[in-house]
Amino acid sequence: MNRRILTLMVALVPIVAFGVLLAVATVPFVSLGPGPTFDTLGEVDGKQVVQIEGTQTYPTSGHLNMTTVSQRDELTLGEALTLWLSGQEQLVPRDLVYPPGKSRDEVDKANNEDFKNSEDAAEYAALGYLNYPKAVTIATVNDPGPSAGKLKAGDAIDNVNGTPVANVEQFTSLLKTTKPGDVVIIDYRRKNEPAGIAQVTLGKNKDRDYGFMGVAVLDAPWAPFEVNFNLANIGGPSAGLMFSLALVDKLTTGELVGNTFVAGTGTIALDGKVGPIGGITHKMAAARAAGATVFLVPAKNCVEATSDIPDGLKLVKVETLGSAVDALHAMTSGAPTPSC
Repeated sequence: MNRRILTLMVALVPIVAFGVLLAVATVPFVSLGPGPTFDTLGEVDGKQVVQIEGTQTYPTSGHLNMTTVSQRDELTLGEALTLWLSGQEQLVPRDLVYPPGKSRDEVDKANNEDFKNSEDAAEYAALGYLNYPKAVTIATVNDPGPSAGKLKAGDAIDNVNGTPVANVEQFTSLLKTTKPGDVVIIDYRRKNEPAGIAQVTLGKNKDRDYGFMGVAVLDAPWAPFEVNFNLANIGGPSAGLMFSLALVDKLTTGELVGNTFVAGTGTIALDGKVGPIGGITHKMAAARAAGATVFLVPAKNCVEATSDIPDGLKLVKVETLGSAVDALHAMTSGAPTPSC
């Protein structure tokens, strides 16, 4: 064999090996970057993202976009290097996203549960802001369980065996006087349906010696209409603030944002407090790419947010649902807004 050809072949071996390594070897990192945004005042697949049935709603305009962070897992070395060099993606150790001891399915399930909880909290926060009265509200019904098929999540419990209950403490106190096998009469209100009466035969639960009704309840603002959130496959709790704002906008006269393209993020608590989230700079980048000019930032994310502000995006600091509504009213009237 010609020495020149042999030398060339020897030189190509490490290059080919490195190419194979780039294409095949995976790295223990996850890529985070800007994800899709969704207008909570708009529609997805022909359905309103925030759908209200059973009461009057009012016209809205502009945008109130919730934002997300994209994730890429099982990256090859070549993909990881390409994403890192792009400057638009962040590589983080995989253990931070998928903790050891938990499968990917378990993490995804927990994220989906967080998202469902954020929907419920968004509804309660908005109703509280709009001064709907509190009631003993059923959050979940065990199925199978003593109340399955008789009571539903969202029902408001008014009386137990003829005794009014105004809060969870009173409800629990009455249940503690029962025993498994007792029949209790529950007077309830149901959204978009007439009030009803349910007879529930109490079951047993190893954690208590009194009757088990098979429901989780909480003190929460209650309204007679139904709210549905029509977004699927969006994990995590960070859409809460934007869902609440969409509800407030649709349930009140006037337009909350006018023709402005507003985006934002933040968890929401039942009392309306806005909490911090992860990936704020990625969400800001996604919002600006979608056309947003204003971004609502949880107060505790302000330091991180100001480290990388996209051109043309104004940051508005929010601490509660009420302060977010006030800031949007100020924005549409030309008044100063809180800034990071």
